[in-house]
This record gives sequence, structure tokens and C-alpha cells, in this order.
Amino acid sequence: QVQLVESGGGSVQSGGSLRLSCEASGYIDAPYCLGWFRQASGKEREGVAAIDRDGGTTYARSAKGRFAISRDNAKNILYLQMNSLKPEDTAMYYCAAYVGRGYCPGFRASGWTYWGRGTQVTVSS
Repeated sequence: QVQLVESGGGSVQSGGSLRLSCEASGYIDAPYCLGWFRQASGKEREGVAAIDRDGGTTYARSAKGRFAISRDNAKNILYLQMNSLKPEDTAMYYCAAYVGRGYCPGFRASGWTYWGRGTQVTVSS
């Protein structure tokens, strides 16, 4: 089992920045994929950014150039630096982990193994 706990959410004005963190704990016996998803009220969960076992990153079009995903493997912490925030970035942000063989699941939410409970990000205009 892997537990994921997000933190760092909050309320900011448009153009502001936030840094989300996700701490992973539990039994992890192999390199794993990590990702950030978000879900706005009344909308489906969508992928924001993902990082694979070797540090390769993928971003949703809405996040490119503004968000940066990174991981500290020694501490088992995942980060999401969010800059130039917009009101449309308002959502619950979730951390996800895939512990298994093969390619990382990308932005298919159903492909991820573990999820955190989320941290709320609210951006006001």
C-alpha cells in the first residue's frame, strides 16, 4: 500500500503562485510514476502533469509554460510549482502514483494505482 498526502493548496489572486507537495509513504519496492490531476466543480478529473521513473515530464496544454512538476526521490515527495495562476486553475488537486511495470499511465486517470485526498486551489480574478 502507498499513502499519498497533498499539501500547499490555498487561495491566491490571478497571476499568483503556489507550490503543491505530495508526500508518499508506505511500501514502495520499485521506481514508480507520479502525477498531478485536478477536478473542478462539475467537471471530470483531468491530468495536469506527470513525471516518470527517470524524471521525464509530461504536461497538459493548460499547464505548459506555467507549471513545473518535480520529485525528490530521497524524500519520496512530489512537487508542483504553479505560476501565473488563472481563475480557471481553480480545482481540487490530486496526487497520483502508479506502482507497476510498463509505461506510466499518462493522463488516463483509471490507469493510476493510488490517489491522495486532494488539496484545494482557488484563484480569484
